[in-house]
Amino acid sequence: MTESLNIALAQINPTVGDVDGNIDLIRKARAKAAADGCDLIVTGELVVSGYPPEDLVLKPAFQDHVEATVKALAKETNDGGPALLIGAPWRQNGDLYNAALLLDEGRVSSLMLKHVLPNYGVFDEMRVFTAGPAPGPLMFRDVALGVMICEDMWTPDVTECLDETGADILVVLNGSPFEVEKTDTRLNLATARTLESALPLIYVNLIGGQDELVFDGDSFVLSAEGEVRAQLGQWESQTVVTEWHKGPTGKWTCEKGPIADRPGQMEAIYRTLVQGLRDYVQKSHFPGVLIGMSGGIDSALSAAVAVDALGPDAVHCVMMPSPYTSNDSLEDAAAACGMLGARLDSIGIGPAMKAFEEMLSGTFEGTETDTTEENIQARSRGITLMAISNKLGYMVLSTGNKSEMSVGYATLYGDMCGGYSVLKDVYKTTVFELSRWRNENKPGGVLGPAGPVMPMRIITKPPSAELKPDQTDQDTLPDYAELDDILHCLIEQEMSRHDIAARGHDMAIVQKIWRMLDRAEYKRRQAPPGVKISDRAFGRDRRYPITNAFTGQ
Repeated sequence: MTESLNIALAQINPTVGDVDGNIDLIRKARAKAAADGCDLIVTGELVVSGYPPEDLVLKPAFQDHVEATVKALAKETNDGGPALLIGAPWRQNGDLYNAALLLDEGRVSSLMLKHVLPNYGVFDEMRVFTAGPAPGPLMFRDVALGVMICEDMWTPDVTECLDETGADILVVLNGSPFEVEKTDTRLNLATARTLESALPLIYVNLIGGQDELVFDGDSFVLSAEGEVRAQLGQWESQTVVTEWHKGPTGKWTCEKGPIADRPGQMEAIYRTLVQGLRDYVQKSHFPGVLIGMSGGIDSALSAAVAVDALGPDAVHCVMMPSPYTSNDSLEDAAAACGMLGARLDSIGIGPAMKAFEEMLSGTFEGTETDTTEENIQARSRGITLMAISNKLGYMVLSTGNKSEMSVGYATLYGDMCGGYSVLKDVYKTTVFELSRWRNENKPGGVLGPAGPVMPMRIITKPPSAELKPDQTDQDTLPDYAELDDILHCLIEQEMSRHDIAARGHDMAIVQKIWRMLDRAEYKRRQAPPGVKISDRAFGRDRRYPITNAFTGQ
């Protein structure tokens, strides 16, 4: 009878669709774990295909390739080394499942099919997968492993079933993306499962960015009493071996292993932005990014994240002054790029503004100057950036934040141009907090400089689009602290306008912001993808009709 096991938790950063590359990452984790005397390696959810594979997984050729590569990998486990418990899409009796596969002794020795398929927020697994039956344990070296896949752990039903059918250790394969405060949610849910079943639990998550999602790792082991016995770091590829022993009562316990420090909220958000941008650029094979610098805080923070993610040589900044651009903005943009070590070019848009004025003079004759002319400035900058992108191959990075995108305070085909948006899910008040934090801290895993990354004046001066003389954002919008509170109530909490006003906000302002939010949906549908940090990000989290006549409270 098996009395001890060494089980490795492998935090792997897969790329969706790169089956061969993902298998190689599993091989590397196996080699490291084998050198540490490991018996079994556990990976995250769908590590073979990458997560989420979306409709790619429906291609028969893709399914064939997954099956062939997994079976080839299984043959390698006949070398006397550790077994593998991996996540992969898998066909069974004509249906396609989200599966956990045990590769041992040269074959796929057993499998578990995900029972609870999530169908909310960014998750729509019911679209592509069939739900598996209520599971029983998988046997490995006389040990009953109660295997669950991500959502299976979020309700007590699957754990209860595994407990009743004789599981010794709960093992959860996860593809759980980062959200603010979600690390505590995961740990609390896992703790609840251990206390309900009196079984220890292994939780293994993916790391890395996939389009808008960022998987932060944070894998852990809990005792049957809910005590953390091992904790892996966030945003790090790691393979950590844990030691397990069977006690005289038949219960399994894990020796105390490494416990990584948990970062504070600002560091967690910042590192998520860095990871998301880095993986989007590198996995999409762009040589770098192109950023339109304004001298304001959004472009400065976006540039800092880009340099931290990719290094200064991969970040090309462009200042595009108009007749309304202040000397302060010119100085601040140059200073920020100098502090980051990033290239800065200056290309004035005055000639483009004049050209458009002349082109449109006949059509615009008899009309008053309004936001149309302001938008032409923004679109001139967008055209300039896209031209440089086409010529040099760098991806344009959009710099708009969630507050602006919520109320449509952005120009379609202008400052919204880009392939990716770092701040898409970051409210303006958080932009200020992140900027102050990064000026005072250099987080782990970044390629940018220590010390301040932008002049303090960028953080303290009133935000302005500088599209007309003496313009500030507050000419059009409430103070950002008030705006962001109203938006959070409308977006994240779906509160009524009356309830928001009851918090102390003027009803007229609440009504105005609600109308702006509602009318800007068509813009948001055309915005680039960007890093998700909240539970209600624009895109797949929050889906509103563009044509929408509802006006109720």
